[in-house]
Amino acid sequence: MTRSSRLLCALYLATSTGLAWTAVLELRYGPLWAAAAFAGAGTVPVIAVVRELDLAEQRRAAVRPPHAPVATGAADALVRAELDAACCERWWTSLGADHDAGCARRVPRSSAA
Repeated sequence: MTRSSRLLCALYLATSTGLAWTAVLELRYGPLWAAAAFAGAGTVPVIAVVRELDLAEQRRAAVRPPHAPVATGAADALVRAELDAACCERWWTSLGADHDAGCARRVPRSSAA
């Protein structure tokens, strides 16, 4: 996690704490709807912290050291399954829109609208 991400997380948690405290004060001295509104708003910075942590994990996974082994087993199996599921070359190159004339999965187009 970068320094700016840590700073953002600290700000998010401080904001969430302030909103939670405001929700408690509104619950004690103010209207109930205001307490509920501040409690709901206090969860938004917590969601932002979770998102920052997830982004940091994705960044860490994307930047792999050069000496780290490449996990090819699962990726190769996924690519092999996708290639086996392709029925013809035209289907593959047209992103599933068209089929070759001799393709078994080809649905004939009718002229009826």
